[in-house]
Amino acid sequence: MQDREEQNENNGQQENEEKREDRIKETGQVTLTGDGKSKIHLMTIIGEIEGHENASSGGKATKYDHLLPELAAIEDSDQVDGLLILLNTAGGDIDAGLAIAEMIASLSKPTVSLVLGGSHSIGVPLAVASDYSFIVPTGTMLVHPVRMTGMVIGAPQTYEYFKRMQDRITGFIASHSKADQKRLEELMMNTGEMTKDLGTILIGQTAVDEGLIDEVGGIKEALEKLHEMIEEK
Repeated sequence: MQDREEQNENNGQQENEEKREDRIKETGQVTLTGDGKSKIHLMTIIGEIEGHENASSGGKATKYDHLLPELAAIEDSDQVDGLLILLNTAGGDIDAGLAIAEMIASLSKPTVSLVLGGSHSIGVPLAVASDYSFIVPTGTMLVHPVRMTGMVIGAPQTYEYFKRMQDRITGFIASHSKADQKRLEELMMNTGEMTKDLGTILIGQTAVDEGLIDEVGGIKEALEKLHEMIEEK
């Protein structure tokens, strides 16, 4: 009888592990329960931020219509105590990126972000949307003006539209980090770093010095900080 119970328990654990592995493969998400005290949901935002249209075939993409329900479920769940977000994105759709960033910023549960590789363009608001942010020493953040593809009408209204789009981004970044909005605009319009484009690349400590990111660190520091925030709450 005891052997059968142990076998059932082992089978249950194996089934949970298989489900956990499948979820990581499908969504890049998993709930961590390392110390048994607090449960941390791990969310990855990688590749291109996909909006209303599908990203180019063959490239990795993060679908905002997948993340928004997941973030709502995290907020409503009593099985999740905090959220850790790993970022390695080249940017993408502005509205989709800001929608995800606003959802992260509105969560009542402690959130920590970690920039790995890079968090460029609309990835910058995503990195600063959390309660506390980290960047690895070699991580990069690219700040540049709003770009549009396709035909653009050369009229004052077009410039005003671009300006309002850009103000949405810089306003969000400034309100969720220590960065100054005017300084962000200066970084965006910098002509000295990129040969055929405007913008500024910030690496590791420089992103902290500019007030975008709170601290240089890796996964160890990010998890320690999140556990600390959960305990304080």
